[in-house]
Amino acid sequence: MRIRLLIGSVILLVASVIAFIASTGSSGLSADESAALGKALFHDKRLGADGKTSCASCHDPGKAFSDGRALALGVHDQHGTRNTPSLTAMVTSRRTTFFWDGRRSRLEDAVMDPFSNPVEMGLADRATVSQRVHGLPEYERWFPRESRPSLSETDQVISQALATYLRTLSALPTRFERFTQGDANAISAREKIGLAIFQGKGQCATCHIPESGRLSDNLFHRSGVTMDDIAIRLPELTRKVLERNLAGEALGSRIATHHDEAQLGRFLVIQHPDDIEKFGTPSLRNVRLTAPYMHDGSVATLDDAIDREVYYRGLDTGYPIGLTAQERSDLRAFLEAL
Repeated sequence: MRIRLLIGSVILLVASVIAFIASTGSSGLSADESAALGKALFHDKRLGADGKTSCASCHDPGKAFSDGRALALGVHDQHGTRNTPSLTAMVTSRRTTFFWDGRRSRLEDAVMDPFSNPVEMGLADRATVSQRVHGLPEYERWFPRESRPSLSETDQVISQALATYLRTLSALPTRFERFTQGDANAISAREKIGLAIFQGKGQCATCHIPESGRLSDNLFHRSGVTMDDIAIRLPELTRKVLERNLAGEALGSRIATHHDEAQLGRFLVIQHPDDIEKFGTPSLRNVRLTAPYMHDGSVATLDDAIDREVYYRGLDTGYPIGLTAQERSDLRAFLEAL
């Protein structure tokens, strides 16, 4: 009997330890504590090399965590080569790859890359983030001076905290999401006509799956944007990419500082010719707030985006899509409900 009781006690203890680890994560912080740390880091301009640039500088909560610019603007007012994607759309679309070219497969890695990117936050390396955090008194509640972790351990806590915070960016349901959840009156009769065009004649749902909150197939497609600018230089550009890869240069830094190479898209990651100028399908959630559009921000308005997408969808299928002015208007009305 005593042996059975002892075994039972051990099982309960092990279960309690497992539950504790699950609730705190690998950092030892609870999910709420980790998210609070992530939010503080996300908005802290002191973590930029110029002391003026934070993650929130490019990801504005009022613009669905995008920035309203064609190209991202980082430290010392330097422009990057890509449009800033919406973080709320990224989270709700349940992406398994990150950045326009999908070069990261873990959110915990993706959130750290901007810190050491020369035109984003401009720090020398990831270790510098931990060093700065250790030197700021506001972070002592998470990194007590008397039991401060190493820089590498701090790095892991920071990356986990930022990823945890981003996963909390769940906005209130959009009208379309309420409609998919059973509220038939959440969108208007006109918007329902637009939905029918989105799913049918317009062929938008081929890539932007109208599942609640997702609105992306999370795959990579060629949009035709900027391809004419680089077509004549493709042999030279692809050769340079392969040379830089062999030299071990950081991919994110290269993309941010080599405009023409950045247009090669998914090819930069896996070097397959079929992936030249392919970019990840963005979610359309809150699309009315995230202009300008496309990976390079070259499409200024939602109307322009509709025209371009309808045109290229027709090219891809070999059957031109002819939408009337009223159909385009109805489609736009639906998109604004997303």
